Amino acid sequence: MQIGLMADSHDHLPRIDRAVEVFNRRRVDFVIHGGDFIAPFALAPLERLQCDWAGVFGNNDGERAGLQQRSRGRIAAGPLRLQKGGRRLTVIHILEELDLECEQADLVIFGHTHKAEVRHEHSMLLVNPGETYGWLHGRAPAAVVDLANLGVELVDLS
Repeated sequence: MQIGLMADSHDHLPRIDRAVEVFNRRRVDFVIHGGDFIAPFALAPLERLQCDWAGVFGNNDGERAGLQQRSRGRIAAGPLRLQKGGRRLTVIHILEELDLECEQADLVIFGHTHKAEVRHEHSMLLVNPGETYGWLHGRAPAAVVDLANLGVELVDLS
Protein backbone atom coordinates (compact mmCIF):
# COMPACT_ATOMS: atom_id res chain seq x y z
CA MET A 1 0.00 0.00 0.00
CA GLN A 2 1.26 3.46 -0.91
CA ILE A 3 0.20 6.69 0.72
CA GLY A 4 0.75 10.26 -0.38
CA LEU A 5 1.83 12.90 2.12
CA MET A 6 1.57 16.66 1.96
CA ALA A 7 1.53 19.51 4.46
CA ASP A 8 1.60 23.28 4.73
CA SER A 9 -0.22 23.92 1.47
CA HIS A 10 -1.31 27.42 2.63
CA ASP A 11 -4.01 27.96 -0.05
CA HIS A 12 -1.54 27.49 -2.94
CA LEU A 13 -4.01 25.99 -5.41
CA PRO A 14 -1.54 25.29 -8.28
CA ARG A 15 0.72 23.24 -6.00
CA ILE A 16 -2.21 21.43 -4.38
CA ASP A 17 -3.41 20.60 -7.92
CA ARG A 18 0.06 19.31 -8.77
CA ALA A 19 0.14 17.11 -5.65
CA VAL A 20 -3.24 15.63 -6.60
CA GLU A 21 -1.94 14.93 -10.13
CA VAL A 22 1.14 13.18 -8.71
CA PHE A 23 -0.86 11.11 -6.23
CA ASN A 24 -3.41 10.09 -8.87
CA ARG A 25 -0.71 9.23 -11.43
CA ARG A 26 1.08 7.08 -8.88
CA ARG A 27 -2.20 5.50 -7.81
CA VAL A 28 -1.61 6.01 -4.11
CA ASP A 29 -4.18 4.31 -1.91
CA PHE A 30 -4.62 7.10 0.62
CA VAL A 31 -3.46 10.70 1.13
CA ILE A 32 -2.60 12.43 4.40
CA HIS A 33 -2.29 16.18 4.89
CA GLY A 34 -0.22 17.32 7.86
CA GLY A 35 -2.04 20.62 8.44
CA ASP A 36 -2.14 24.29 7.45
CA PHE A 37 -4.67 24.05 4.63
CA ILE A 38 -5.75 27.63 5.59
CA ALA A 39 -9.17 28.20 3.91
CA PRO A 40 -11.96 25.85 2.83
CA PHE A 41 -11.59 26.77 -0.87
CA ALA A 42 -8.12 25.17 -0.80
CA LEU A 43 -9.76 21.76 -0.43
CA ALA A 44 -11.29 21.85 -3.93
CA PRO A 45 -8.32 20.11 -5.61
CA LEU A 46 -8.44 17.30 -3.04
CA GLU A 47 -11.94 16.47 -4.26
CA ARG A 48 -10.26 15.20 -7.46
CA LEU A 49 -8.19 12.60 -5.62
CA GLN A 50 -8.87 9.07 -6.81
CA CYS A 51 -8.54 7.79 -3.25
CA ASP A 52 -9.71 8.80 0.19
CA TRP A 53 -7.77 11.24 2.36
CA ALA A 54 -7.53 12.61 5.89
CA GLY A 55 -5.71 15.45 7.60
CA VAL A 56 -5.14 17.38 10.77
CA PHE A 57 -5.56 21.03 11.57
CA GLY A 58 -2.46 23.19 11.65
CA ASN A 59 -1.72 26.27 13.68
CA ASN A 60 -2.78 28.57 10.80
CA ASP A 61 -6.12 26.90 10.09
CA GLY A 62 -8.46 29.60 11.38
CA GLU A 63 -11.60 28.51 9.53
CA ARG A 64 -11.82 25.12 11.23
CA ALA A 65 -15.59 24.79 11.02
CA GLY A 66 -15.54 25.56 7.30
CA LEU A 67 -12.63 23.21 6.69
CA GLN A 68 -14.31 20.41 8.59
CA GLN A 69 -17.58 20.92 6.71
CA ARG A 70 -15.96 21.15 3.25
CA SER A 71 -13.82 18.08 3.98
CA ARG A 72 -16.86 16.11 5.17
CA GLY A 73 -15.15 15.42 8.48
CA ARG A 74 -11.83 14.28 7.01
CA ILE A 75 -9.89 16.93 8.94
CA ALA A 76 -9.53 16.55 12.71
CA ALA A 77 -7.53 17.96 15.57
CA GLY A 78 -4.29 16.05 15.97
CA PRO A 79 -3.00 13.69 16.89
CA LEU A 80 -4.92 11.56 14.43
CA ARG A 81 -4.19 7.84 14.69
CA LEU A 82 -4.91 5.55 11.74
CA GLN A 83 -4.25 1.98 10.67
CA LYS A 84 -3.27 1.61 7.01
CA GLY A 85 -1.57 -1.26 5.23
CA GLY A 86 -0.92 -3.06 8.51
CA ARG A 87 0.89 -0.03 9.92
CA ARG A 88 0.06 2.29 12.79
CA LEU A 89 0.16 5.93 11.66
CA THR A 90 0.06 9.07 13.77
CA VAL A 91 -0.55 12.47 12.18
CA ILE A 92 0.11 15.75 13.98
CA HIS A 93 0.97 19.21 12.72
CA ILE A 94 3.50 20.23 15.37
CA LEU A 95 5.74 17.29 16.23
CA GLU A 96 6.77 18.76 19.58
CA GLU A 97 3.17 18.36 20.77
CA LEU A 98 3.56 14.58 20.61
CA ASP A 99 5.34 12.52 23.28
CA LEU A 100 7.49 10.36 21.02
CA GLU A 101 8.70 8.20 23.90
CA CYS A 102 5.14 7.06 24.58
CA GLU A 103 3.79 7.05 21.02
CA GLN A 104 3.01 3.64 19.55
CA ALA A 105 3.29 4.11 15.80
CA ASP A 106 5.28 2.80 12.88
CA LEU A 107 5.06 6.11 11.04
CA VAL A 108 4.58 9.65 12.35
CA ILE A 109 3.59 12.31 9.82
CA PHE A 110 3.95 15.99 10.70
CA GLY A 111 4.36 19.45 9.20
CA HIS A 112 4.78 22.96 10.62
CA THR A 113 8.53 23.44 10.02
CA HIS A 114 8.05 23.62 6.23
CA LYS A 115 11.21 21.51 5.79
CA ALA A 116 11.09 18.06 4.26
CA GLU A 117 12.52 15.60 6.73
CA VAL A 118 12.79 11.82 7.00
CA ARG A 119 14.32 10.29 10.12
CA HIS A 120 14.04 7.43 12.59
CA GLU A 121 13.43 8.07 16.27
CA HIS A 122 12.21 5.76 19.06
CA SER A 123 11.77 2.90 16.54
CA MET A 124 9.44 5.02 14.41
CA LEU A 125 9.81 6.59 11.00
CA LEU A 126 9.13 10.34 11.17
CA VAL A 127 8.25 12.14 7.95
CA ASN A 128 7.59 15.80 7.28
CA PRO A 129 6.75 16.05 3.57
CA GLY A 130 7.74 19.73 3.56
CA GLU A 131 5.81 22.77 2.39
CA THR A 132 3.52 22.02 -0.51
CA TYR A 133 3.30 25.70 -1.38
CA GLY A 134 7.09 26.09 -1.74
CA TRP A 135 7.44 29.73 -0.80
CA LEU A 136 9.53 29.69 2.37
CA HIS A 137 12.33 27.31 1.34
CA GLY A 138 12.05 27.48 -2.44
CA ARG A 139 11.12 23.80 -2.72
CA ALA A 140 7.63 22.35 -3.00
CA PRO A 141 7.86 18.69 -2.01
CA ALA A 142 5.32 16.02 -1.25
CA ALA A 143 6.08 12.42 -0.30
CA VAL A 144 5.02 8.93 -1.30
CA VAL A 145 5.46 6.23 1.32
CA ASP A 146 5.40 2.50 0.61
CA LEU A 147 3.93 1.06 3.79
CA ALA A 148 5.23 -2.44 3.02
CA ASN A 149 8.85 -1.41 3.59
CA LEU A 150 8.41 2.17 4.91
CA GLY A 151 10.32 3.49 1.93
CA VAL A 152 9.91 7.25 1.40
CA GLU A 153 10.25 9.16 -1.85
CA LEU A 154 10.18 12.95 -1.85
CA VAL A 155 8.55 14.31 -5.01
CA ASP A 156 9.15 17.86 -6.29
CA LEU A 157 5.88 19.66 -7.12
CA SER A 158 7.54 22.71 -8.74
